[in-house]
Amino acid sequence: MSQKKQSRTGQELFGAGCSAVAWETKDGKHLWGRNFDFNRLADGTQVLFVPRGTQFYTQGCALEGNLVESTRRQSQYGIVGIGLDALKSTPAFYEGMNEKGLMGGQLYYREFAHFPDTVRPNTLAVQPPFAVTYLLATCATVEKVALEVERGITLLGQPLLGTVPPLHWMFSDVTGESIIIEPDQDGVHIYRNTMGVMANSPSYSWHRLNLLNYIQIRDLDYDTLEINQEQLNQCFSGSGALGLPGDWSSPSRFVRLSFLKQYGVKGQDEPQGVTNLFRLMSSAAFPLGMVQVSQPGDPSQLDSQVSLYDYTIYTSVMCAESQRFYWTTYENPRIQYVDMSHLAAKGQPCQFDLGPTQDFRCLSDK
Repeated sequence: MSQKKQSRTGQELFGAGCSAVAWETKDGKHLWGRNFDFNRLADGTQVLFVPRGTQFYTQGCALEGNLVESTRRQSQYGIVGIGLDALKSTPAFYEGMNEKGLMGGQLYYREFAHFPDTVRPNTLAVQPPFAVTYLLATCATVEKVALEVERGITLLGQPLLGTVPPLHWMFSDVTGESIIIEPDQDGVHIYRNTMGVMANSPSYSWHRLNLLNYIQIRDLDYDTLEINQEQLNQCFSGSGALGLPGDWSSPSRFVRLSFLKQYGVKGQDEPQGVTNLFRLMSSAAFPLGMVQVSQPGDPSQLDSQVSLYDYTIYTSVMCAESQRFYWTTYENPRIQYVDMSHLAAKGQPCQFDLGPTQDFRCLSDK
């Protein structure tokens, strides 16, 4: 799928993090989680539920007055996730899950993402910020997602709110397969049967090969060291992971999460699995103050609060089988959730505040 390089946008000049992991529990539940690392969260971002049959558009938005009527579609499946419903015509999901158990989201792909400025024949134009919404609304499996991206749609480089965000995507489903979609200069690459770990630039293929630099990492401590006629006994724990990178760069986060997924203990069931995945994601989370933004970018009309730092604004985890969507925020680590099966029974759109207020439980008052 050849693509034409589009012009640089303001958002390509500053950083953004984000990490994602697909995991499973010992009793067969499939989970997908992500950290949202950025220096802002668009005004109006909430946990959203959109029922099946909801009308939406894949090109243009009512807020900008440039809707393309021929791209109007109707959701085949209900969706729950975190996103923006302030565009007045299409909910822009950052990540989410549909009623069939398809889960996934978008991450930043700075300096590498390229989108054409013309639509391929016999395909539907989809602006990159609407890709998660469209694919969750119309696809039941990662197999269908791959077919849609390959044959059914063009990820069009048309600005939304003044920019074309540099994005790539990851999706997983109840089969356990995870796919990664990356729009590179030489075309859209669809990676099938990936290891279920994703970070930011460079490409997935680069991150995968880079793991060879950490071949010595294991979960078992190294024991006695014999060197220069000396014998040194181990005096601390964790030596098996010596050399595991601990910074917040994308290559380091990918390496860290790959080994954590390999060696991390899976939960026996969904509650344990969700808890363990939140713990795993916290190892790649940005602490406020450690990742200063050198270029704050060009805030849109929906960005009223811009931080000096990228930080993990929220973490979300979802379960394909139970249809539960969980999240925490930087300010409030208490796990909150909504159950899509309950929301779908009502058949009405719903919004929930992220709840970014500190939530302390006092036991001494009882």
